[in-house]
Amino acid sequence: MFSLTKTTNRQGEILEVLFRNGWDYMRGVLTGSKTDAPQLPTPAVLRNILIELGPVYVKLGQLLSTRPDLLPGDYIVALTDLQANVPPVDWPAVRELIRQELGRPIEEVFNSITPRAIAAGSIAQTHKAILKNGQQVALKVQRPGIDVLVEQDLLLIRAIAELMALTDFGKEYDVVGLAEEFTTAILAELDFTQEGRYANQLRRNLAATKWFDTTQLLVPEIYWEYTSQKILVLEWLEGVPLLLGEVRSNNPTVSAAERRRELTRILFRAFFQQIYIDGFFHADPHPGNLFYLADGRVAILDCGMMGRLDPKSQTILTEMLLAVVDLDASRLAQLTVQLSDTAQAEKLSNLENDLARMLRKYYNMSLSQLNFSQVFYELLQVARVNKIKLPSNMGLYAKAIANLEGVARQFDPEVNLLDEVKPLMTDLFRRQLFGDDPMQTVLRTALDLKSLSLQSPRQVELLLEGLTSETLRWNLTLKDLDGVRRSMDDSANRLSFSIVVGSLIIGAAITFSSGGTQLAFVSSALFYAASFLGLWLIVSILRSGRLR
Repeated sequence: MFSLTKTTNRQGEILEVLFRNGWDYMRGVLTGSKTDAPQLPTPAVLRNILIELGPVYVKLGQLLSTRPDLLPGDYIVALTDLQANVPPVDWPAVRELIRQELGRPIEEVFNSITPRAIAAGSIAQTHKAILKNGQQVALKVQRPGIDVLVEQDLLLIRAIAELMALTDFGKEYDVVGLAEEFTTAILAELDFTQEGRYANQLRRNLAATKWFDTTQLLVPEIYWEYTSQKILVLEWLEGVPLLLGEVRSNNPTVSAAERRRELTRILFRAFFQQIYIDGFFHADPHPGNLFYLADGRVAILDCGMMGRLDPKSQTILTEMLLAVVDLDASRLAQLTVQLSDTAQAEKLSNLENDLARMLRKYYNMSLSQLNFSQVFYELLQVARVNKIKLPSNMGLYAKAIANLEGVARQFDPEVNLLDEVKPLMTDLFRRQLFGDDPMQTVLRTALDLKSLSLQSPRQVELLLEGLTSETLRWNLTLKDLDGVRRSMDDSANRLSFSIVVGSLIIGAAITFSSGGTQLAFVSSALFYAASFLGLWLIVSILRSGRLR
């Protein structure tokens, strides 16, 4: 169990920010006086709070922006482009950290390093450098002391999560699990060797594609001999963010507009492969991570945030894509339930009705007008309303598609994701059915059929033996029998009361007719008792609402 008292100094700083921004609920949590249902501030206030709290909370906001299954849409929009407002660290501190990580004098590795950072973020900053062999490189350096601050803030975040876990909200949305997910994600970002491995894997995957010209898309090479957990040395790529690039064509027969469409198609197909074929994708393709290079090619930078999809999820998401194109709410509801490990069948009808209402506004739109990422975000919101928990990687998937589609529409306003990937669908289905090696798939299926053919006779024999020896037992589990049982119990009880009331009335009549005035008191008592019980029975039936 984490204790808030272990982070008293940091807790005081956070309280000051919360008081200044007026978030009463979280102030109560930190002072131990509130554990009821969370009260979120407005999206703009929450955004300001996270920025003021520093790098760790900015990262928390960025993670939450990938979870439309947890937060309403206006919060997702406010947190999507959240960036820490932090100045670069002074060069002497950075220089000392580089020396410590290299384990030798900087001059033995680098001819020069530009002291002024060319980019600064919440976790690291980047400098331009030249190796001893004259090679230009980008040098990404972790902010000195950030690991200590991260440790303090993670301890506090987990402690807050445990307090919130005592509420119904905390139990329903598994805030402790969310805190652990965030802890794992940010600790991974502090290890630059992992980012390097991610970059290498992404480069290998994209190099194996047949869907686009691989020479036109780059992922920077990693210089492993100089890379450690806190510094990352990678290939220098001369260029600018994609949306700032002045696109030109090196081919006189291809116009600048056509070249834009070519580059957009390359990016769409590259991410389509990452998501639906490789199951390993860059989860943050915002404008700063997609570069237009000086030689006219494009590059994908910063592999710190990557998503993964298993084959089952890839297949379901592919079918979802088709269901959205067909505006098929029924199929979309079924696929959403399949995607969730916790969804229950009885929620399907409500989910289908909500999805039908959601899709209704797209009925008169053409495919070129359809924004798939927006539809998927709305689907996640509908799932949240219907208490259907989807895997957390669905948020990363939605974020990747939304960022990519947003950048592409700004880069080439006439482009449409579905139009660009439609030609790939046949190949995609073939790969999902048969894999990259159809012969291997056929052989594996043949072995499964052989195993089935060998086992089936014995299984049939056991079934027949059970039937002939009368030892076969059927184990059936029927859901929701408790309600039926209670209804039958109520009906039996009311029937019993009715019989008792009728008996009392008959007894009263017999007593009165046979005893005259001598037994009039007994007869009246029986009649009044029958009247009281009969009236009570009628009232109970009316109150239950089951008269009809």
